[in-house]
Amino acid sequence: MRHISVCSILLVVVLGLCSCTGYQTRVMETTAYCGCGACCSWERGRWLFLKLDFWNRYVSAGSRRGAPYSGKTAANTVPVEPQAGLLSLDSLTHPWMIPVRLIFPWLWSQRDGTLAADTDYYPFGTRIHIPGYGWGVVTDRGGAIQGPTRLDLYFESHGEALQWGRKHLEVQIDW
Repeated sequence: MRHISVCSILLVVVLGLCSCTGYQTRVMETTAYCGCGACCSWERGRWLFLKLDFWNRYVSAGSRRGAPYSGKTAANTVPVEPQAGLLSLDSLTHPWMIPVRLIFPWLWSQRDGTLAADTDYYPFGTRIHIPGYGWGVVTDRGGAIQGPTRLDLYFESHGEALQWGRKHLEVQIDW
């Protein structure tokens, strides 16, 4: 009898600790983008110089049209794709990646990806887990991202971004 009460108390404590983790789930519309000119509205060279300065990039649309384009996010960081790391669930689901991660030390640590969201609802630094993408941090905002149910995910290549496309997913927000 005493053993059952101790187990039930432990269960209540564990459930209580799990419920106050600060996570919230929400269905969001996720779209993909990359750093290319089509996704981020920039072009090489400026018409002012007859496009002869092709090594420079300039914003091609919006209120900043003609301004130099740095490729950095609104939080002044370089956008990155998430990286699973050596000691992760991804290593269990993709065991063939373990030798690769052991050989290359920069793959040992986990890294959050870059997300763009409406900063009125999700301030910079908000961590969000997206199924199929991984953990990301809000470090960018876009002109078309309005409201609490929109999210942009950064990918390294335009092909990967097109493959992801637009999905409605239940995400986990870490407040």
